[in-house]
Amino acid sequence: MESVTDADFDDEVLKSGLPVLVEFTADWCPPCRQLAPVLSAVAEEEAGRIKVVQLDVDTDPRTAARYGVLALPTLMVFRAGEPVASMVGARAKRKLLQELADVL
Repeated sequence: MESVTDADFDDEVLKSGLPVLVEFTADWCPPCRQLAPVLSAVAEEEAGRIKVVQLDVDTDPRTAARYGVLALPTLMVFRAGEPVASMVGARAKRKLLQELADVL
């Protein structure tokens, strides 16, 4: 899964031609580690429909602050430069795909 930073967030996420699922994460976050294989599977299965990236809030805190991220993991879907959905916490792949269906 691709990582983004404060420096390239606008280019990689907001200007993307595809909807982008961003995981706001941190190395010390157990639910984030639990969610990693789910996001990798979704990125692979939905390639061409949605781009999946992660942003480490410890090394790149400005973007997390900009979008009011207070809990980890936070998942946000961006379409055409705007956040269109936000979810907090780890979840099963089936549930995540159901939630993404509403915004894709």
